[in-house]
Amino acid sequence: MTSAATSAEDLASMVDRRVAGQPLEHVLGWVEFRGLRIAVDPGVFVPRQRTALLVASALSAVPAARVVVDLCCGCGAVGAALIASLGRADLYAVDIDPAAVACARRNLAGARVYQGDLYRPLPVELRGRVDLLVANAPYVPSSAVGLMPPESRQHEPLVALDGGADGLDVLRRVVAGAPGWLAPGGRLLVETSEEQAPVLADAVTAAGLTPHLVADPDAGATVVTAARG
Repeated sequence: MTSAATSAEDLASMVDRRVAGQPLEHVLGWVEFRGLRIAVDPGVFVPRQRTALLVASALSAVPAARVVVDLCCGCGAVGAALIASLGRADLYAVDIDPAAVACARRNLAGARVYQGDLYRPLPVELRGRVDLLVANAPYVPSSAVGLMPPESRQHEPLVALDGGADGLDVLRRVVAGAPGWLAPGGRLLVETSEEQAPVLADAVTAAGLTPHLVADPDAGATVVTAARG
């Protein structure tokens, strides 16, 4: 925090906020994610480092993607990391939380960032044209939200954490809607937990897509890929 403070008074204020339990990233105003400095405003979901697996898996699955959609984009960390590697891809990002959208618009200069519920705000002309669709949607079961660290449950929006009774309410909707948006050969990739992954893979199959699981036990990260043939 010392290097981020602009004065002794600023440093004292930052220390007080941190001691009071605010996430370090909110105190600093940024988080490092895949080598990028991503702005994170107070009250906005803080990107987890395990989500780097989602980005790496997406780049491996569709290394030449030209149309990318980032659902539940939060502050835009995943989209920013994808564009940093893909280069000239067109990025469309969506989040339901207005504070997250405002933050994402700062981090995703040149991208189209929409506020709304999943696919609803996307331009209709994108249907059937999306090469790469990613979603870091909430997947914590409602009953487990209260067990999360205070930094998360007190300072991040519930809408970014609570995934419903089994944690998969939002992700099921993402999967169900994906076939209408993906281009032939397109891929949907979502982050979930190891325990939830087989259930979500069944939902992928039911949607007419081909599932594949990727895991990094050391990072505690699990990604489900859904391929359109």
